Amino acid sequence: MKTDREREKLIKDITVLLYQAYDSTLDEIYTLLKTIDDQEDEEDLKAIQEAREDIRINGTVTWEEIKNEMKKDVA
Repeated sequence: MKTDREREKLIKDITVLLYQAYDSTLDEIYTLLKTIDDQEDEEDLKAIQEAREDIRINGTVTWEEIKNEMKKDVA
């Protein structure tokens, strides 16, 4: 993960390049970014569905069970 300073510098550099780009290039960049965003959304939804299915199949673990397991690991 980038630091805030690295992130700001990268965004400024990208902005400069975007202002220099042709309209067709901007359209392609937008399409690519939208595709990436859509894929990330799909991956998030898939992870949620898998987690729900796992809970349905395996049930859930109570907080008390987690604390007991943590105590066993420490001992």
